[in-house]
Amino acid sequence: MISRIKEIITYSGLSDRAFALRCGLAQNTLNRQLNGVRELSLSTVNAILNTFTDISSEWLLRGKGQMLLSEVNNDAQNIERVTRLADTIANLQGTINEQMKTIQLLTEDNKKVRGELAMLKNERNAG
Repeated sequence: MISRIKEIITYSGLSDRAFALRCGLAQNTLNRQLNGVRELSLSTVNAILNTFTDISSEWLLRGKGQMLLSEVNNDAQNIERVTRLADTIANLQGTINEQMKTIQLLTEDNKKVRGELAMLKNERNAG
């Protein structure tokens, strides 16, 4: 967990001192915990999670998933968006298929009508 906290510090772009201050922690306490001199406390973890609300607690505590909640949300949103797009594509393909059938039927009808028209012209010219 200490390495993940250090990763958060790097991500924040803050110095160790500024990071501790932003979280409401004493810098020497945080440094001792990160250097293994003192046990990492629950209050330190809570302070970090409460300050950096875009950090996934699951990632910080267990190392599972993405560091940023927005990355997790983006993945879910992307999956939902891709699903909607796939449904739209399927619906549009169905529409295209129906229109192709209609075009084929109309083309056949057009040929038939042209043939009948030609026959009528021939009958009129012959008669």
